[in-house]
Amino acid sequence: MSSRNSKLIEQLKKIDNLEIIERTSDVKRLSKDFYNYSPILEKKLDGCIADLVVRPIDQNSVKKVAEICWEFSIPLTLRGSGTGNYGQAVPLFKGIVMQMNCLNKIEEFHPETGFVKVQSGCLMGDLNKELEKYGRELRLLPSTWKTATIGGFIAGGSGGIGSIRWGFLRDPGNLIGLEAVTINEEPKLLRFDAEESEPLNHAYGTNGIITSLLIATDIKRKWYSIIIDCEGLNKTIEILKTCTTAAIDLKLGAILEKEIVDQMPSWFKGKSKSHKILIQSTLGGIKTIELICKKYEVNSFLLGEEDKLTNGISEVVWNHTTLHMRAKDKNWTYLQMLLPLDKEFELINSLREKWGKNILWHLEAVSQQGVPRLAALPVIKWHSSDQINQIIDNCKKLGAIIFNPHVLTVEGGGLGVIDSDQVKAKLKFDPKGLLNPGKLQGWEIKDEFNI
Repeated sequence: MSSRNSKLIEQLKKIDNLEIIERTSDVKRLSKDFYNYSPILEKKLDGCIADLVVRPIDQNSVKKVAEICWEFSIPLTLRGSGTGNYGQAVPLFKGIVMQMNCLNKIEEFHPETGFVKVQSGCLMGDLNKELEKYGRELRLLPSTWKTATIGGFIAGGSGGIGSIRWGFLRDPGNLIGLEAVTINEEPKLLRFDAEESEPLNHAYGTNGIITSLLIATDIKRKWYSIIIDCEGLNKTIEILKTCTTAAIDLKLGAILEKEIVDQMPSWFKGKSKSHKILIQSTLGGIKTIELICKKYEVNSFLLGEEDKLTNGISEVVWNHTTLHMRAKDKNWTYLQMLLPLDKEFELINSLREKWGKNILWHLEAVSQQGVPRLAALPVIKWHSSDQINQIIDNCKKLGAIIFNPHVLTVEGGGLGVIDSDQVKAKLKFDPKGLLNPGKLQGWEIKDEFNI
């Protein structure tokens, strides 16, 4: 260990309510997330390991760590549960990983608005259980919601189960405010309203250490899961789009191509070798969906109330679909995109012509600014990075918006463009660029934009 690291640890040990983890195997494990979904990121990130990991117990210990990182100019990477797929929580330049899972208190529920204030390290599964006491539930959930932290979801996620109604995390009204610690000469705990929070939302923890969040919730409903069998993929898409424009409550709507269904867990496959539409709706909504199925002459199977199922369809959607595919064959990877409105068939058919069954289609119904849209998380048989880049280029030319899971930056993985507000926030709250360095492209090229 270098003398610099020795002095660093000596200073850290003086902080109350801070756990320091130095054991090599633990540090290595806590320097990783699920970036191995991408062969490209796997190659880039396998050797990236922090010098040590710390776990703060309260906001004061977070501030003290920030002070020491400033003093020693040590990179600081934030981590929740490490369930992300983009390498958001992987330290590119060693330094300290700060795991936030001990800041897990639910601080306050506001019955008049349904807002809940919660510390960033709270597990979303625990938060949802607590919200049930108030007749509420989370609006948006990643497929890993039982083990993901709410702070990790806000900082590294984009949408998921619930996006069919509530859009994406950055849509106005989902994040109401947050508290974050700065990393400068005198770190401070600052409170941000909804507008001020925008640069920290989906920023991979590059411009502030989020300690708590104020988020909107939904009325708790009994959601029922139904599976629809369908033969032709175009017809399958048409049925899902019909369901998403019906006057019913929906929490989830997805399509799995039959070749994907074949690789799902045995409880899900069923007997019919067909494409499947997966929908969660209220019991009243299910009645309408059954009428739609009758009109299209397709079979549907009501599984029951999702919360009471041993295995529910939430386990096979969003990136859990990719998880199950990779469990059978590690050569599968994936992409994420928003399909062009009313041109979904053209894009899918064009790519099918060129790439055949190297691309298998997994679609998710979402809302964008109140308009029903289809997102896609197709699974792709890996051959090379050139192949992935060609597919991405094909999709863009056909009108898709790509959220590339094979790149490291905030911009490449989600925003698609340089967000000057994010860069300005980093300049103000992290002027040395110590927070998760290498992940905010706009920071690296800020001089070109005169920021």
